Order: sequence, then C-alpha cells, then structure tokens
Amino acid sequence: MDKPVNNRAWFLVLPVLVLVAFSAVIPLMTVVNYSVQDTFGNNQFFWNGLGWFQEVLESDRIHAALGRQLLFSAIILAIEIPLGIFIALNMPKRGFWASLVLVLMALPLLIPWNVVGTIWQVFGRVDIGLLGHTLAALGVDYNYVNDPLDAWATIIVMDVWHWTSLVALLCYAGLQSIPDAYYQAARIDQASRWGVFRFIELPKMSGVLLIAVLLRFMDSFMIYTEPFVVTGGGPGNATTFLSIDLVKMAIGQFDLGPAAAFSLIYFLVILLISWVFYTVMTAQRDLP
Repeated sequence: MDKPVNNRAWFLVLPVLVLVAFSAVIPLMTVVNYSVQDTFGNNQFFWNGLGWFQEVLESDRIHAALGRQLLFSAIILAIEIPLGIFIALNMPKRGFWASLVLVLMALPLLIPWNVVGTIWQVFGRVDIGLLGHTLAALGVDYNYVNDPLDAWATIIVMDVWHWTSLVALLCYAGLQSIPDAYYQAARIDQASRWGVFRFIELPKMSGVLLIAVLLRFMDSFMIYTEPFVVTGGGPGNATTFLSIDLVKMAIGQFDLGPAAAFSLIYFLVILLISWVFYTVMTAQRDLP
C-alpha cells in the first residue's frame, strides 16, 4: 500500500510563489504586452504584432551596441578568468595570512556598483584624479571623456578591479576542496608544477570555473551602472552597451514598444549564450 503524500509543505512555499508572481511574472507580462502593441497616448493601445521586434532586429544602432557588448564580455572573460585562477593559486592556504587575504579580496565585491563608477570617474580625471593626474605628469595623453580607447581601457580596468576577486574566491574554494593525498601522490611521481595544475587542480576547479564563467558573462553582458556613471555611454557611442541603449530608448526617448521588444530579445540572447556556455563547458568537464 502506497504511503499517503503530505502536501502541506506547499503552504510554506506559497508566499514565495506569490512574491515571485508580483516581482517577476506580472512585470514580464507587462513588457510582453507593450512589445506587441502601439499607443498614441490617452492609454489607448493598438495591436502591432511583431512590428517592434522586426524594427529592433533590423536596427543598425542595436547591431552596433551588440557588437560592443560582445567585445566587452569577451575581453572581460579573457582577462578575469586566467587572472582569478592565477591569484587563487598563489593565495595562502591556511593561517592568519589566508584569512587576511580573503578579507581583502572580498572588499571590492562589497562596494555598490554606482559607488564603483563614481570612484573610477574621479580616479581617472586629469585635474583631480590620482590615475589621470599621474598619467598626465608622465606625459601620457589620457582622457577617458574624449578618447574612446581611453574610455574602454578605463571601463575594462574598473571591471577587472571590481570582479576578479569573485573568480579568485571561487577558484580558491575549489582548490581548498582538493585532498592532500593528490598532492602527495604528485610529489611521489615527481610531477611538474604544470602537471599538478593540469591534471589535479584544473579538473577539480572545473565546477567552480563553470559558475565563475557564467556569472561573469551574465554580469558583464548586462553591465550598466559603472559605464553609465563613468562615461555615460560616450564619448559619442563608444561605450554605449546594450543596457545603456535600452535605458536611453525606454526612458530617454520613451519608446516603450521598441524598448519592450528590445528587452525581451536582450533576455533571450543572454539566456541562449548562457545555455551554450553551460552545455559546452559541461560536456568538456564530463570528457574522460
């Protein structure tokens, strides 16, 4: 005789489901509603079908922003993942210095995004900023307000400073889970440092590396606050990423229909690329 199933535990989950419905599902349905309709004011809407989606997909402006966004995410991943692994490998494993380094590494992650942007906005100024003034004193023509290359360099360095700690801490956690027996066996076999990293440490870090890559990709692909505070998307449109372009379209121009379609496409692009990342990396991790 089958044991009766007690479903009373669902009542404990019900408040969370209601909260998610109000905070996620209902706003999403509002965005979907705006994406297929047009309005001429007075709260009168007219069916527009897939017109806004077609307009967004054919927009050269969106294509340019997508290109900048993909380039930024690729650069960020290419720098932060190897750098985070390197830092984690050289962090103290135990004792007072290990605790101190962990606290120092976590400090950048505790700073709000808008504060990070403000810090680097002031830091890079030629007149009062330490970085800008120092480079000017050394004869380097640096101005992130007028030079697109300097603006990109500033935003990339800022993101690396802010988020490399996350990769390093995740990798450090993966390294700490490796039993000492693996290292003892490697010393007995006289394995090289590269051999230890390639065949012991890297496979054991593959799980946390997958998390690190996914988190850093999704965050870098949705970055908004830091570049908006530092450059405002400029000079020109040099640092106008997808999120900044979306906000300009929705709030600056008040084009709610195209902005709603844009946001849905934006979400689907992030979901698709994250799924590809996860599928490829999981398949490689499961290889013998």
